[in-house]
Parts: sequence; C-alpha cells; structure tokens
Amino acid sequence: MITGLLGKKVGMTQLLQDDGTVVPVTVIQAGPCVVVQKKTKQKDGYDAVQLGFVEFVKTKRVNKPMTGHFKKANVAPARYTREILVKSDETANTGDKVMVDIFNPNELVDVIGTSKGRGFAGLIKRHHFRGGRATHGSMFHRAPGSIGASAYPSRVVKGMRMTGHLGNARVTVRNLRVARIDQENNLLFVHGAVPGPAGGYLIVEKSGR
Repeated sequence: MITGLLGKKVGMTQLLQDDGTVVPVTVIQAGPCVVVQKKTKQKDGYDAVQLGFVEFVKTKRVNKPMTGHFKKANVAPARYTREILVKSDETANTGDKVMVDIFNPNELVDVIGTSKGRGFAGLIKRHHFRGGRATHGSMFHRAPGSIGASAYPSRVVKGMRMTGHLGNARVTVRNLRVARIDQENNLLFVHGAVPGPAGGYLIVEKSGR
C-alpha cells in the first residue's frame, strides 16, 4: 500500500471532543494526489511512487523536461512532486489517484515540511543559550563565551554552535495523531503543530515507529 501523500498546510484550529475537552489541531489539505511515476525494486532498487499534488499550475511555469515527464505519464503538470515508499505488493500505476482515505482516525502519522525562515539569528534564539547576567556592570549579556582553546588546537572546531541562519530547513514531526478526516473536502486534521507557514507544502506518511 502507499504509505503517504502530499498536502498543503491550511492553518490551525480547535476541535471539541466528546468529553468536553478542546484540542489544538492543524488542518492539512491532504491531496488529491496523482501517481506520476512508478519505481520498482527490479529496475530502480526500491519500491516507490512519485506523487504530484493536484492543483492548478500555469503551463509556462513548468520547464520542458518536466513537461515531457508529465506527458509521458499522461497526467496534468504539478508544481509539487515527491516520492513515497510503497510495499512490494502495491499495484499502483501511473495516473492513479491517492486520496485522504488512506488514513484512519486515531492513526499516527509523520509530517515532513520546511520550517519558517528566521534569517540571521543569535546564539540565544538559535541555540537557546542562557546568556550572562544583565546587571551590576556585566559586559556579558548575549555573548557566546569561549569558542575554543588558545594553545591547542588553536582553532575553532567544526560544528561549534554559533550565530547563523535559523529556520528554512527540513523538519520531521513524528507520531501526530489523526483527529478527524473530511473525505469530501480532502482535509486531514492532526493533533498539534506541523512545520512551516500556512500554504506550505507537506509530506504526510504513516508512522513507522
């Protein structure tokens, strides 16, 4: 079976449970997706399908190589395509649609997205450093402190936590519980938050842990 699909983050809201509790959920436009390419273990070394997120895209926004790729599969061009693993007994073919009904309520899923870009950030915001005291003439407020030894090795070692670019990275949030499924509108409600801004593309997969 196909283990996931592509989606787009709509935003966050709340759901009222039967026992009166209110839980925060993220609404995901989960599909519809279409199979653009099928990969097999005999030919490619692994079993997977390339899915395309079905949405309107202008023809001029698709380059010639991808236009031929979609034409070969006889599907409409897609702006967002990713590969999803499948089990070896899967019989999915190019052109098949993948809908939100592959998930079930209370099922655990992993959501992969790109986090919001925060630009150039300091140590306290980027790495959650504590910082120095802010009173009594201290000159050590938000400074990094020591970043290496003076004698040996007389250099800053690789991987030292320092200031730099924060966010805009691939983030995976594991084991989010499916709260509700709206098959009519292809909406998936999952407990908690997922990476990225509203309108950002996501990969939703069945949790393997």
